[in-house]
Amino acid sequence: MYTATACFGGDASQFPPSNMFGSAGEGIWDNGAACGRQYEVRCISTAEPKTCIPGQTIQIKIVDRAETSVSRPSAGETSMVLSTTAFRAIANSSASLINIEFQQV
Repeated sequence: MYTATACFGGDASQFPPSNMFGSAGEGIWDNGAACGRQYEVRCISTAEPKTCIPGQTIQIKIVDRAETSVSRPSAGETSMVLSTTAFRAIANSSASLINIEFQQV
């Protein structure tokens, strides 16, 4: 189901059962120290109006490095790449990129 990650190799037990996970961008990667960190994340804006789901905040676990992730494409300077499940929980799936606010918990 999951492929190998920069944080946990192929150990699927390290993924949250809820599929609420993400990959850390270079700004928060911290030489791998981001592995396993938990973040509260919410969508704050997008290029397409009415794409963020208002008032929706999720908690994700960092399981990979965005630079090596095979998940959703991301733009340079990306803070996080979210799993499809996490992304759809805070934004309509029609969006390709969103601006997020996040805080480590």
